Amino acid sequence: MRWRVAAAALAGLIAGPAMAVECNVLQHDGRDYSVCKVDVEAEELRLFLNHPETGDVLGSFGNVDALVSDQGKALRFAMNAGMYHQDRSPVGHYVEEGEEQMRVIASAGPGNFGLLPNGVLCIQEGAALVSETKRFQAEQPECRFATQSGPMLVIDGKLHPRFLPDSDSRFVRNGVGTSEDGTTAWFVMSHAPVTFHEFGVLFRDELKTPQALYFDGNISKLYAPDLGRHDGGFPMGPIVGVVAPVE
Repeated sequence: MRWRVAAAALAGLIAGPAMAVECNVLQHDGRDYSVCKVDVEAEELRLFLNHPETGDVLGSFGNVDALVSDQGKALRFAMNAGMYHQDRSPVGHYVEEGEEQMRVIASAGPGNFGLLPNGVLCIQEGAALVSETKRFQAEQPECRFATQSGPMLVIDGKLHPRFLPDSDSRFVRNGVGTSEDGTTAWFVMSHAPVTFHEFGVLFRDELKTPQALYFDGNISKLYAPDLGRHDGGFPMGPIVGVVAPVE
């Protein structure tokens, strides 16, 4: 593994105290990844989909930043966060400010979302937890925000059982992994096309997240000012981001 950061930043990203949001580029097995580590206890991590007043789909990082700017805040990091239909509505479970907008989908189906087991990112006060969908249904945690996607990348420290080391299906992919106690979340995007197996191994072996969830692989986008990233293009559905008061 090779990090393109100073030694002090490397130590903070993996083990020690760190900035509340820290984005760096990691090289694993010859491939580059943008990794944003979020201290969920210290930061406001949330989901965005529709404008609260007009109901219009936000769809872009610029629109999200404009929305929070009107609230005296700034967007510090963001990423697309789950699969969606053509009208940008979520394919699976979606909760915003405690209100469910889409129910949980637990059945197998076409595409990556239906490649069970899939999972849910649940954001609570001071914690963010990735859970396999059936476990999520059984435990019924209270989520301030939640988004469902699939497949799971890592489940209890093990790769998704359907991932193949010799797969030739490669896409630029993004996803999220969480610590056991939910106080830390790692949001990752590959710089070049990777397989599910390669992506999952990164979370399991390098970031050592016991649970990790795939977000998407066709429209993966990142907003990380520290890395000079403000990806545009086609409108997105759910967006996950960190906001902070403007200093």
